[in-house]
Amino acid sequence: MTAVYVQESGTRTAEATAEQKAWAVAATVCDPEIPVLTIEDLGILRNVRLFDDGGMVPAVQVTITPTYSGCPAMDAIRDDLKAAFRKEGYPSVHVELVLAPAWTTDWMTDAGKAKLQEYGIAPPSGRAAAGGHSGPVRLSLAVKCPQCSSLNTKELTRFGSTSCKALYVCQDCKEPFDYFKVL
Repeated sequence: MTAVYVQESGTRTAEATAEQKAWAVAATVCDPEIPVLTIEDLGILRNVRLFDDGGMVPAVQVTITPTYSGCPAMDAIRDDLKAAFRKEGYPSVHVELVLAPAWTTDWMTDAGKAKLQEYGIAPPSGRAAAGGHSGPVRLSLAVKCPQCSSLNTKELTRFGSTSCKALYVCQDCKEPFDYFKVL
């Protein structure tokens, strides 16, 4: 394979614009477990590259990192990426799963965390230990209720509706809610 659409550092080319458009296509794909989040919001979309594979239209290489190695959503996301690019006229789409470096909730966008909150899932509070902590270390974890914003919450079980979430209950409004764990 010969890469022909790679942007050189500091230069702006028509090819770079094509890659930015391809990134925008990939960024529309939603997480099947939390449909209000795109894979860009989650931070699992790592790279989009166009290259010449001999076809009339450039081929697309998309790199994604699962939230954990056994994430069952990866097959659906792969299929959704291929469908999104084919809809935009890219017949050749390759999706690569990369496990290293491991995904962390630190890669989630602020917009993604806000969408989680609006959806009724408490976003991760704090930063993951991996990735070089350089500041104060939190000794306790307070999870804010996404319904009433109370910090008077209690963990019911470490695993919620998916492995990425824990199940909490608010002791003020009495509503149970998912908490997207810091990973």
